[in-house]
Amino acid sequence: MKIFENLIFFIYLCENMKRIEAIVHSERIPELNEELKKIGLSGCTIYDGKGRGKGEKPVVQSGRGTGKFTSEFSARASLSTVVDDSEVDKVVKAILDTVSTGSPGDGKIFISTVADAIDIGTQKRGNGALK
Repeated sequence: MKIFENLIFFIYLCENMKRIEAIVHSERIPELNEELKKIGLSGCTIYDGKGRGKGEKPVVQSGRGTGKFTSEFSARASLSTVVDDSEVDKVVKAILDTVSTGSPGDGKIFISTVADAIDIGTQKRGNGALK
């Protein structure tokens, strides 16, 4: 019975974490990073990449600048962070206020539940690993 109670308590602690992943235009990342610092976000990971979707496709000049072609992909960045459930709305609002222009292709935000987190240095688990 004690193991079951500990498991329920552990699940309760971990259900309060969410992963937020925002895929946005790469050029918006410096401004977004500053805004997330202002609201107190402790950390995030940013990956640069390419993507395609509803947005306007970039026109690229060829090597010597004599020709132009439409690129299949646009420069995108993926920002990922894990926050306490109570912080989700604040982080999402900061992302939307900073990067949204109202145009197709501004990006997407994905929110998912995180089952567990472990800080490798302190070996804290759950929400304690986020601090």
